[in-house]
Amino acid sequence: MNVLLPLAVKFALACFTLAMLLDLVRLLKGPAAQDRVLALDTLYINGMLLILTLGIGFGSALYFDIALLIALFGFVGSTALAKFLLRGEVIEP
Repeated sequence: MNVLLPLAVKFALACFTLAMLLDLVRLLKGPAAQDRVLALDTLYINGMLLILTLGIGFGSALYFDIALLIALFGFVGSTALAKFLLRGEVIEP
C-alpha cells in the first residue's frame, strides 16, 4: 500500500493536468460564450482537484484549505458569469 500511493498520486496529477490543458483549449477556442464559461468552470474544478491531490501526496492540511477557497471563489465566479450571460448584468438595481 505504501508503494502504491505515490504512484496513484502521480497518475492522478497527470490526468488532472491533461484535463486542465484540454479545458484551456476549449476556453480559448470555444465557439460560444456558454462553452467558455463551462470550460472555465471545469478548469477551476480540475485545479481544485489538482491541489487536493498535491495535499494528499505531501500530507499537508494547508492544501485542503486552499482548495476550499478555490471552490468558493470558483462557484461565485461561475454564478456571476451565468447571471451575466442570462440577464446582461450581475448586480440588479
